[in-house]
Amino acid sequence: MQTGEGRILTTHTGSLPRPASLRRLLVQRVRGESMDEATLEAEIRAAKQWVVRQQRAVGIDIGNDGEQGRESFFLSVRHRLSGFGGTWQRPPRGDVERYPAFREAFTAWLAHQEAVSNFSPPKAISEVRYCGLSELEEECRALHAVLEEFGQPFVEPFFTAPSPGIIFCAMRNEYYETDDAYLAALGAALKLEYETITKAGFLLQIDSPDLALERHVSYQDRPLGAFLEFVEKAVATINAAVAEIPPERIRLHVCWGNYEAPHDCDVPLKEILPILSQARVGALVLPFANPRHAHEIADLAAIPLAEGQRIVAGVIDTLTNFVEHPELVAERIERAARAVGGPERVIAGTDCGFDTSAGMGRVAPDVAWAKLAALSEGARLASKRLFGAG
Repeated sequence: MQTGEGRILTTHTGSLPRPASLRRLLVQRVRGESMDEATLEAEIRAAKQWVVRQQRAVGIDIGNDGEQGRESFFLSVRHRLSGFGGTWQRPPRGDVERYPAFREAFTAWLAHQEAVSNFSPPKAISEVRYCGLSELEEECRALHAVLEEFGQPFVEPFFTAPSPGIIFCAMRNEYYETDDAYLAALGAALKLEYETITKAGFLLQIDSPDLALERHVSYQDRPLGAFLEFVEKAVATINAAVAEIPPERIRLHVCWGNYEAPHDCDVPLKEILPILSQARVGALVLPFANPRHAHEIADLAAIPLAEGQRIVAGVIDTLTNFVEHPELVAERIERAARAVGGPERVIAGTDCGFDTSAGMGRVAPDVAWAKLAALSEGARLASKRLFGAG
């Protein structure tokens, strides 16, 4: 994992706005509608070039391909892992259910979206095995080709992959005798994906919203202790899957769900942070820009990260069309630096992705790029104050 050498580096959390034409094709593919695969592939290539160009223009240091070719941050694994079929309906979010008027408005908004839903995923109906190595290798090659085309525009490129835990929770087990066996099978399968990504030369980001989100989804009617037990098992499964990868080549993204809602059923960070810090990763990617969790940056001082770990602090909200002022971004970065004991342990990022499931993004594309430009300017201001950098 690269350091800023006297400045705060900038990154984001993976998904970036997709062109409308690509979004429609991805939705059609998920729905099983007829479409031209060659047209889809051409759209994906063009979109990857576009997002790399845009990231370079707004000053992102650690970037990726914006997940342009994926319908969702975790649903894409069904193209690489065997054993999934059918669909089921995920439990409703606890915070949405407790506000009927909001739930009605939220449901109405969803009904009018041309988007891929993460809440009607497939189930595990037979043995889970990794079968998509050639597809993954091609995705890695495609990103390398775009980066070469633009003269290697990033300090370091990263590549995202879902955690065993989010698949475990979202893609229900209907095959394995026990849930523990299912989780272990997912970890063993994804081990190959993680190792392939890092061998290709990318920084690996494991997307694990389950470590916070599932408290008010899968575990909303169960004691906190039951959820924390799941978090411990999920982190242990990740650690087993990345055992052969240097921790500094991995960062772990955890969040409470990338949707605009009350979020007053969210588990407090202080409850899960001691377990998160046990993850065998070089950095934790956590959201601190949204109004429900911004104050929790202070928890990083009370519950220190593991030795050698860094924080990718979310200082840009990915759910509103407000463009953060660079001075506010700088203030948030400086708070993070104080909390973790120094700016050399901080990377500036976003709370989550801008379009984690195709079509579900709430931020207009041009606003998203303006927010990322504000991120870069805020990091420059913070670097000047923290390091004396220009």
